[in-house]
Amino acid sequence: MDNIHKSPVVSKQVLLPFILVTSLFALWGFANAVTDPMVGAFQKILELSNTQASMVQMAFYGGYFCMALPAALFMRKYSYKVGILIGLALYATGALLFYPAAQAESFLFFCLGLYVLTFGLAFLETAANPYALALGAKETATQRLNLAQAVNPLGLVAGLLIAKFSVKEKLQSDDIADFSTLSDSTRDAIRIADLSVIRDPYVVLGLVIIGVFVLFLVSKMPQSKDEGAMPSIKDTFITLFKNNKYVLGVVAQILYVGAQIMCWTYIYHYVNGMLLKNAFEVSSISIFGLEFEKDAFYYQLIAFVLFVVGRAVGTYMLRFVSSGKLLMSFALLAVLCVVGTIWIDGMFGLYSLVGISFCMSLMFPTIYGIALGDLTEEESKVGSAGLVMAIVGGALMPFLQGMIIDLGGNGVADTQIMGVAEVNFSFILPLCCFLYIAWYGYTVFKNHETPKTVIS
Repeated sequence: MDNIHKSPVVSKQVLLPFILVTSLFALWGFANAVTDPMVGAFQKILELSNTQASMVQMAFYGGYFCMALPAALFMRKYSYKVGILIGLALYATGALLFYPAAQAESFLFFCLGLYVLTFGLAFLETAANPYALALGAKETATQRLNLAQAVNPLGLVAGLLIAKFSVKEKLQSDDIADFSTLSDSTRDAIRIADLSVIRDPYVVLGLVIIGVFVLFLVSKMPQSKDEGAMPSIKDTFITLFKNNKYVLGVVAQILYVGAQIMCWTYIYHYVNGMLLKNAFEVSSISIFGLEFEKDAFYYQLIAFVLFVVGRAVGTYMLRFVSSGKLLMSFALLAVLCVVGTIWIDGMFGLYSLVGISFCMSLMFPTIYGIALGDLTEEESKVGSAGLVMAIVGGALMPFLQGMIIDLGGNGVADTQIMGVAEVNFSFILPLCCFLYIAWYGYTVFKNHETPKTVIS
């Protein structure tokens, strides 16, 4: 067991700023979870093709990718607090744009709202992650970021519940098999009502974000010691590209985000594949005395809860185990779960898929902390942009997995690959991602980390 210097994770002097920054992690977790189900909702309500509906995800991840580097360059010149305020302003603006978009019944208007909203999320993530690292001693930086990130899955769970019970359950279009059988007036009435259902959570969210903006505006946020230092941007990029731990960390983050979105998005397809193979023999299952229907939503909810638990466990373990070693251990455990997902049939395969979320919980903040660990404050501001831009993996990797699932046709279990249905085999992609992350953790542990003595 590794021993780590016993410094306070968060000192009393920066406790309030840390709490404020930590709240941001829940806000973008909420936005991520509430937006994913909107792809299918827009497709049904506005009678879109699959390609057109995919623009929801393109707008969402495209905003992250396009704005992360400009946000980093802006904060390099100014401060984290200004960056956070701009992020909150863009977040609120994008959410409130859903109101005129619903009035106009325009899908492109909705996509514009999401695009602006994720401009704000890019600012927030580019600022909040390195700022959380900077609010204390360097040796506890990764543990501190894991602590801040612990509230992110709470936002995910809240977003998932809102999407399910405040949106999906209220959509009239979900009960209609064929819109072409309806009269124009009936179809228009349903469309107006359902777009209002989609609009309302975003409008409420925009108003909440305005309140958070005011709270940050009136609060004092400490600035880092190197805030005034300003090396040339060219020198900063050269330094980053020469930092092997950072470059490999960006690749690890791309693969991690891709694996996360794949495991959460295609859980629905996995459950459908099980239903087609008659793997379920009962109408519900019991977990801790609670009955869950054969609805993939409930399994995703359990996955999110395990994600919360895993984040808490991982944050605690970082007090005793080095970040590289712990990352490697969680990634290897994820590999075992993916193997079960692919090659174990029935409920135990589904349990393995749900269990991956526990293993993933530690990865994003730990990779983030490791990659930025050796950088100065100014280098971290630019370096964080690369790690936020890595979120584009969430758009690229699921697309590749979808291509594997489509090999046998439009269904999820049309053919077999290596003895399993194509939907099962498609999880070979997350398997490769976790193998790389395990290797990255091992490399960091062997080459960059040394045991430290506990000081009581």
